[in-house]
Amino acid sequence: MRTALKYFGLWLAAWLPLACSSAEPLAEVKKAVAEKRAVLVDVREQGEWDAGHLRDAQLLPLSRLQENPRAGANLPKDRPVYLYCRSGRRTQIAAKILQEQGYDARSLSAGYKELVREGFVAAGR
Repeated sequence: MRTALKYFGLWLAAWLPLACSSAEPLAEVKKAVAEKRAVLVDVREQGEWDAGHLRDAQLLPLSRLQENPRAGANLPKDRPVYLYCRSGRRTQIAAKILQEQGYDARSLSAGYKELVREGFVAAGR
């Protein structure tokens, strides 16, 4: 049942409009994260994270968040939480879950590779 819900969530995300995505330019997001005025969260799965992630990001897999909506309890509620994944689709589901918990969660439509191309620093660099 859990797997079916996971895949339904991914299917639903594919049909959600990207209007839910953050409108801030990536340069502003990068600056806010660097200045600790915002938090960057990777909602990909552990294996994707292990293959490469952004230096300033925290890991919160969407699957874990779907199983336990309070899994993000260590995230700050007083700052924006920018979410990224591979292509930007899973972030919309994660943002909705976190917003229901009172977070200022913002979905980035840019995926991991695009963020690196835009100057976000990959871990290990």
